Formats: sequence, structure tokens, C-alpha cells
Amino acid sequence: MPVTATLSSKFQISIPKAIRAAQHWEAGLTFAFIPKGKGVLLVPVPKRDALKGIAAGAKASDYRDRSDRF
Repeated sequence: MPVTATLSSKFQISIPKAIRAAQHWEAGLTFAFIPKGKGVLLVPVPKRDALKGIAAGAKASDYRDRSDRF
């Protein structure tokens, strides 16, 4: 059975404990809401430090410019 939550009169939803624990989400985490059809994708926004080095080894010569798009 899926885990559910109810939208309050203040338009707030509490994320169920089973989901928070499985995802290792802590209080104070920031989320992005991405509309997907009739639903919404909830994605945690990474902290800047977590993104450090994410593009290490990327080559500028392989960069796709707007001129090569259809």
C-alpha cells in the first residue's frame, strides 16, 4: 500500500516518516517542485558544496553550441 499524506487547510503536507527515513531527509532541507502532468516531482536541492567538482574533467572542446542544434 502506498504511503499517503493529506493537504492541510494551510496548504501544507507533512512528508511521512517512512519516506523521510528512506531518503535520509532532515529538517531544513530545501526542495524544488517540478510539475509533471497532473502530478509534481519533489526533488531536494543540493547544497553548493555538494556540487563542487561535478564537472571535473569536462572538455570545453566537446561543448555543444547553439549553432549545432536543430
